Amino acid sequence: MTPMPLRIAIVDDEAPARSRLRDLLADCAATQPLEIIGDAASGAAAIELISARACDVVLLDVRMPGMDGIETAQHLRKLDNPPAIIFATAYDAYALKAFDLHAIDYLLKPIRAARLAEALALVHKSRAPNPEALAELRRTPRTALSASERGKVHLIPVVDILYLRAELKYVTARTREREFLLDESLTKLEEEFSEHYVRVHRSCLVARAAIKGFERAMPLGAGDSAAGDAGHWDILLKGLDERIAVSRRQQHIVRDIQKLQLKQIVT
Repeated sequence: MTPMPLRIAIVDDEAPARSRLRDLLADCAATQPLEIIGDAASGAAAIELISARACDVVLLDVRMPGMDGIETAQHLRKLDNPPAIIFATAYDAYALKAFDLHAIDYLLKPIRAARLAEALALVHKSRAPNPEALAELRRTPRTALSASERGKVHLIPVVDILYLRAELKYVTARTREREFLLDESLTKLEEEFSEHYVRVHRSCLVARAAIKGFERAMPLGAGDSAAGDAGHWDILLKGLDERIAVSRRQQHIVRDIQKLQLKQIVT
């Protein structure tokens, strides 16, 4: 019985690199049945491609502008059937040590046909890298968050998110257009994006750049964490007719952000 072809996607921002991988895969096809489902020049394009077409393995460049290979792999994990990942990288002692530590397969550039064939032969034993391993490999915050919807991965650029709110075991990401449900931890999001978001109460982070101003509100009901004898502060958001209450414990952010905004106006 002829084995099913291995469905492969190629992701690299450089056209010559994608072309070379196609040539190397053609050489491997003599011993390993395979099918190239397509290639992509960016992480976002890769996610769109692989969301639309079934894929067994992704040959994924690590260093790409914007969304790099590590972040791309993190988003691909949200698929119902995430593909195995084989990273392609130039020599980087830190990255190679981390790949080895987490048993994540990689190809060292320039890629050789024999090494590629070896990696493909082991794909059936591989799984998508676990999120903890990918988080350790990533050196910078993600450029986007992602939500799984109807079997596809939807990217939400971090710069478009006005606030993140924890609700039960999920987090809601709000943009000007709509809400997205994320399977993420609010605490970990705060750690990753500490320069981008500010915590306004225990279940909500607001994008600093989305804050239009503050307005004093009348006291809320007794026992509410955001209530106080003198009322509480509401955050006014740019592009959204919605207010976010600031808890009593986080009242200091009103003063801190107002000082920063004033300093920016002066300078």
